[in-house]
Amino acid sequence: MKPFLSKAAVQLREQIDDSFPDRSRKSDGWLGDARHSTKKSDHNPDFNGCVRAIDIDASLGKQEGISAYLADQIRECGKSDKRISYVIHNHHIASKLLNWKWRRYKGINPHTKHIHISFNKSGDKDGSFFNIPLLGGNS
Repeated sequence: MKPFLSKAAVQLREQIDDSFPDRSRKSDGWLGDARHSTKKSDHNPDFNGCVRAIDIDASLGKQEGISAYLADQIRECGKSDKRISYVIHNHHIASKLLNWKWRRYKGINPHTKHIHISFNKSGDKDGSFFNIPLLGGNS
C-alpha cells in the first residue's frame, strides 16, 4: 500500500507554506526513513498507509526565534484542536499528557533544526483549517 499523509498534516503544512513561502525546507519531512522503521514512530505508515507526523524546518524566515513562536502556537492550538497529538521543538515536548505544558524532551533528536508535529487518527480525514494566529487564524 502506498503511504499517504493525514489530511490534518497536509493542511497544517499548507498553512505554514502559505505563511512562510520563502522558508527553508531542508529539514522538512513526513515519511520515516530506515531508522524510523525500527521503532514506533508517527512517521511510519499505519496498517492503512496513513502517516501522522510532519517535520517543518526551523528556518522560517529572517526573524530570529520564529520557529519557537510557531511551535508554541501549535501547542496552544492542540488544547482545543483534538487532531494534534503532540509537538516537539528545541529540547521540549508538549501534549495532552500534562495539559499541553512544555516539558523537557529527552529523545535522541533534540528537534532543534525542525518542529515535529504528530496528529491523532481524527486528523486522517479532517483537513479543516487550523486556527493558529501566525498562520492566518484569529485567536
